[in-house]
Amino acid sequence: MYRVCFVCTGNICRSPMAESVFRSHVADAGLSGLVEVDSAGTGGWHEGDGADPRTAAVLEAAGYESGHRARQFRASWFAGLDLVIALDAGHLSDLRALAPTPQDAAKVRLLRSYDPAASAGQTDVPDPYYGSLDGFEECLQLVEAASPGLLAAVSEAVKEHTP
Repeated sequence: MYRVCFVCTGNICRSPMAESVFRSHVADAGLSGLVEVDSAGTGGWHEGDGADPRTAAVLEAAGYESGHRARQFRASWFAGLDLVIALDAGHLSDLRALAPTPQDAAKVRLLRSYDPAASAGQTDVPDPYYGSLDGFEECLQLVEAASPGLLAAVSEAVKEHTP
């Protein structure tokens, strides 16, 4: 099983959105039995909470599932993960600092690095939490734009790991 974990700050907006969208892409590609997708936050403020209602509304309106419970990312999880996807540069830095080994730190990537339309200065998925519903819709657009590239990379890795 190839394991991917999306990480943002509180695990109620961006990372659960990315988890839901990417899980849908994985299922559409017929990889559900080979790829496990989840999410977490760098902090534990919202642990046990559901996704922000605006996240759930935007996901549901776009046809994605939105069932979710927030949790905090733990350094011990690196051993069981193949890829850790950070939603912005701050998360990337925090996760790499948390990684127990250089090999674990190398598992951390920015989501938008998989979007061919993203330029070097556009690597973050902005945090929509303190804004309007428009920010959540933009977040979904950015996640959707990066998902095909991420799926291609994960599909290739799964082929390499599957006998």
